[in-house]
Amino acid sequence: MAEVIARSVTVQGRVQGVFFRDTTRNIARSLGVAGWVSNEPDGSVRVWLEGTPDAVAQALRFVRSGPPEATVTDVDVAAVNPAGLHRFEIR
Repeated sequence: MAEVIARSVTVQGRVQGVFFRDTTRNIARSLGVAGWVSNEPDGSVRVWLEGTPDAVAQALRFVRSGPPEATVTDVDVAAVNPAGLHRFEIR
């Protein structure tokens, strides 16, 4: 069975109202990454990524820049224990 890792990510900048969540979901699903993405009250976006190291790394590359309309100013990534998720959803 393939190794599974997880990352908890907080993305700051102009990241709400720019299709960040929808695009992140589409990218994650195309990579086979499970987890979720949500808008936070402070204007940031939280992302949980869970999958193979390579797939999570590819998803993180996208999150660091976001969709074309976004302006990412800061990304905080923390290694966390996988939660055993099997799909990616918008919360």
